Amino acid sequence: MSRYGDEPPSADFAARLYADGVAFEDRDAALLRAVAETGSLNAAAQSLGRSYSRAHKRLSTLEEAFGPLLDRQRGGASGGGSELTDLAETLLARFDRLRAEYSGVAETDETVLEGRVVERTGELGVVETDAGELRALVEADAETVQVSIRADAVTLQSPDAAPMAAETSARNRLSGTVTDIDAGEAVATVTVDVGAERPLTALVTCRSLELLDLAVGDPVVASLKAMTIRAIPR
Repeated sequence: MSRYGDEPPSADFAARLYADGVAFEDRDAALLRAVAETGSLNAAAQSLGRSYSRAHKRLSTLEEAFGPLLDRQRGGASGGGSELTDLAETLLARFDRLRAEYSGVAETDETVLEGRVVERTGELGVVETDAGELRALVEADAETVQVSIRADAVTLQSPDAAPMAAETSARNRLSGTVTDIDAGEAVATVTVDVGAERPLTALVTCRSLELLDLAVGDPVVASLKAMTIRAIPR
């Protein structure tokens, strides 16, 4: 087992804040906002369809890493009332700014490949491009197409750690070489030569980049889910 556990490290797009190795994610932001709306952890868990015990355990984990997030009042079976601390409000604000930063970059980074539809099954088709065959959403009767790939839909993995296509829902796999890395404070744009006229752009977190230990010139495998790729008639 590697130091990352059973799953090999990969770089993907997700907004996360870290403290002492604990990640604050979308589900955690949703839990805190639900507490603010309902006035208690128990009611918040119910509104989100989660068990109180799991919500309480998750909150305890977050508070051990980030600090006190709820001001609690004693009560009956419901656990009493709760409200967010100033620290929790600050954490939510930071998380929202980070997610907005990711979204802003993702909207501007997109790779477009030229291709031809060689197979079709319902709304899905196989498109032959210079980078290789890609499964994508294809419009009816489309033949010559442009395949649009959003940077935040790309997952990067080391060639020796990438799972086989049949073992993952990301059936599209493109092998390439890292040609450029533009790292900001939290987000990095990685450019990959996949053998096409235009390079592939991937948007990843800086932490994911660190876990992968990627550098210019390194081989890499880019994985993409068919449902995230759209082929438009050219």
